[in-house]
Amino acid sequence: MTKLSPFHLAFPVDDLAAARSFWGGVIGCPEGRSSDHWIDFDFYGHQIVTHLAPAAADRAANPVDGHDVPVPHFGIVLSMAEWKDLAAKLTDAGVEFAIAPYIRFEGQVGEQATMFFRDPAGNAIEMKAFADRSKLFAKD
Repeated sequence: MTKLSPFHLAFPVDDLAAARSFWGGVIGCPEGRSSDHWIDFDFYGHQIVTHLAPAAADRAANPVDGHDVPVPHFGIVLSMAEWKDLAAKLTDAGVEFAIAPYIRFEGQVGEQATMFFRDPAGNAIEMKAFADRSKLFAKD
């Protein structure tokens, strides 16, 4: 496996103060550089940037494992302990889940814990964890 490099993702938000409160406060991402049009956050070692762009794109969903999975979405693969801690933190903060925390593909090679929620601008986030991270890309 190659050494992972940090990814960079920029996405639209309609309110920078709400983005700062959610990504920095609720999720706990340290803030990096910012201006009056964007904010950088450290998302588990990766750089995400909220850009002020009030006209958000249309949002869709695809059926997966009996749920309507929001598309587009992004997230990170956490350890199971980190995932459980975050699920509890989000629940305690009153975050509404698009798909509540559960185990997907139970008993299969790709078994994973997953949850979907949206930031204040409506961007869909999936946070997941594998009991066996070596199965992240396994086909069978």
